[in-house]
Amino acid sequence: MIRGGQAEVNGQTVRDGSFQVREGDDVRLHGASVGNHTYQYVMLHKPAGVLTAASDRHASTVMDLLPESLLRRKVLPVGRLDKDTTGLLLLTNDGELAHRLLSPKRHVWKRYLAVVSGRLISEDVAAFENGIALSDFTSKPAGLRILSAEAEESRALVELREGKFHQVKRMFLSRGHEVLTLHRVAFGALTLPEDLSAGEWRELTGEELAALKRDDSGQTGVANG
Repeated sequence: MIRGGQAEVNGQTVRDGSFQVREGDDVRLHGASVGNHTYQYVMLHKPAGVLTAASDRHASTVMDLLPESLLRRKVLPVGRLDKDTTGLLLLTNDGELAHRLLSPKRHVWKRYLAVVSGRLISEDVAAFENGIALSDFTSKPAGLRILSAEAEESRALVELREGKFHQVKRMFLSRGHEVLTLHRVAFGALTLPEDLSAGEWRELTGEELAALKRDDSGQTGVANG
């Protein structure tokens, strides 16, 4: 089958049976994932109304959106999104990578599309860039790019390293803006694909996993466009 061109590694046909496959490579036979890697890395488009939790007696969780084959491999969410927040969520059973991505010393950038009440102004951008003092902590500098600003509501991209409880909502609220919708479009090197609908998931490609592992996105580009 390999010599016949039916095997692919990272999207490239491989006809040499001695080809060395590395951990994290996307290996497919007849176009279907082989799926025998030690670790699993999954990108999920989280819909609104489900919890980011391993289990809950009273509400649906993101784990209910995954097949039994992944549940048996004990994949878990990396970080969390609020119940009403949508967008990109990474799940894996690679505990070392998850710990590294969530470490305060190496927190990766997260990017959100926010719709908020009221008109955003340049002073809001400056406040995010300087860090906002909240009741229990002062946020680290964050990027804010205004996409549209009307009297009733505004749209903006937010980029920050932290991910504390309700942080984006609290930062906007401190500026007098209620968050109406919040959607995560990027997590480190990962970007939510337009063709991945809410509630759907897929395994990371080899290129995505390699980029995530070497994630060096140390600067935010949101504020400057």
